[in-house]
Amino acid sequence: MKDPIERAFGSSAELLDKTVAKTGHIAESIVNQKAVQGARKYWEVLGPGLTTGASDDDPSGIATYSQTGAQYGFQLLWLSIFTFPLMAIIQEMCARIGLMTGRGLAANIRNYFPRWVLYTCTILLFFANTFNIGADLGAMAQATNLLLPKVAIPLLVVLFAIAGLAMQIYVPYRKYSQYLKWLALILLSYVFSTLLINGLDWGQIMRHLVTPSFNMDKNQIILICGILGTTISPYLFFWQTSQEVEEAILKGETSIASRKAEVRDSHIKDMRIDVWSGMFLSNIVMFFIITACAATLNASGLTNIRTASDAAEALRPLAGNGTYYLFAIGIIGTGLLAIPVLAGSASYAISESFGWKEGLYRKLSSAYAFYGVIILATVIGLGLNFIGLDPIKALIYSAVANGLVAPVVLVLIVILSSNKKVMNDRANSGFTKVLGWIITAFMAIAGIATIYSIFA
Repeated sequence: MKDPIERAFGSSAELLDKTVAKTGHIAESIVNQKAVQGARKYWEVLGPGLTTGASDDDPSGIATYSQTGAQYGFQLLWLSIFTFPLMAIIQEMCARIGLMTGRGLAANIRNYFPRWVLYTCTILLFFANTFNIGADLGAMAQATNLLLPKVAIPLLVVLFAIAGLAMQIYVPYRKYSQYLKWLALILLSYVFSTLLINGLDWGQIMRHLVTPSFNMDKNQIILICGILGTTISPYLFFWQTSQEVEEAILKGETSIASRKAEVRDSHIKDMRIDVWSGMFLSNIVMFFIITACAATLNASGLTNIRTASDAAEALRPLAGNGTYYLFAIGIIGTGLLAIPVLAGSASYAISESFGWKEGLYRKLSSAYAFYGVIILATVIGLGLNFIGLDPIKALIYSAVANGLVAPVVLVLIVILSSNKKVMNDRANSGFTKVLGWIITAFMAIAGIATIYSIFA
C-alpha cells in the first residue's frame, strides 16, 4: 500500500523525473533570457563602429569586390582576412581620439599641425567623396532599375539624392543614428545571396582564404590597391572620430570638458567591441561577395564586370533569382547608408577646418555651413551622373585622391593617438604604435602603386 506522500506525488522515481524536467525547463528559460539580454546589450553597444564598417561596403566597394571575384576567382580571397586587423586598428585609433579629445579628427589636426596640411587633406577628401557619391548614386539607380525597369534611371538618381539629404537634414540625430544601425544589417543580404548558390567548394574557398597569392600584373595591382583604398579610406577616419563625439553629445555631454571627463574604462571597452564588430561585418561581406562572384561569374568566364549592377545582372542566370534580388537590394541599401557617411565626413572635415558649427545633432538653422557642405557634396555627386562621367572613371579619380590623402592622414592619426598630451593615459601602446606605422607605410606603398598603375 502506498504511503500518503507517494499517493500525492507519485513514486520517488516519478518525483525525481518531474523535478529534473522542471529544473531543466527553468534552466533553459534562464539561459534563453540571458541570451536575449546579452544580445540586447550587445546591440546597444554597437554604434559608430558598426555604421562606419557597414558604410565601407558601399556600391563602389561592392563593384571592386565583384570585379575581384569575377576576374581572379578565389585567388585574392585572403585580402578579406588581411585587411580586417589593419582597418580595425586604425579605426580604433580614430575612435579613441574622438573620445579623449571631445573633438573630430579635423579639429584635432587643426590644433596640432600646420593649416596647409589640414586644408590639403580636406580638399582632397571632399573631391574623393563627391566622386564616390556620384558613383554610388548611379549604382543605386541602376540596381533599382533592375528591379523596377519602368522607372527611369535619371529620376531614380535624383530621388536617392533627395532622400539622403532629407534624412540628414530633417531627421533628429537620435533617430537617424538608429536608422543607420538598422540599415547596416542590409549587408547580410550578401551572406544570404552567396549561401543560396549551389555547389560551393568550401575546401577550395578556405584554402584561398588562408593562402596569400597574387600575379602582380597591372590590373591585379589596381584591384588590390582598390580594395585597400576602399577598406582603409580617409572618409572612414573622419566619420568615426566625429561620430564618437556625436554619441557623447547624445548622452548629454555637451561641452568638450565634460566629454573628455566622462571617458571610463567601460567606454573604451564598449568602443572596441563596436569598432571591431563593425570592421568584422565589413570584411565578412567582402569575403562573401568575392566568393559569390568567383563561384559563378569567374567559373562561367564572365570576367568583364564593371559595376555592382553588372554583377547583380550577371548573377541571375547563374545563381538564380534569390541571389539576384538580394544582391540588387544590397546595392540600394548600402548606398543609402554610405552616401550620408561620405557627405557627412566631408562636411565634418571642412567645418572643423574652418571652425564652423558642426554636427548632425544640430538643426539646419544653427549650422547652415555644415549642412551646406553636405548639400554641395551631394549635388556635385548628383551632377556627375548627368555630364556623362563614366562611373568607373569616377572611382579611379576617387582612388587617386584617396591614394594621395590616406597615407598623410594616417601619419597624423598615429602621431595624435600616440601623444600622451593629447590622449593622456589612452595613448597608443608601443606595440600599437609600431603597427600603426607599418599600416601607414603599407598604405603609402599602395597609394603610390595605385597612381603608378593607373597612369603608367
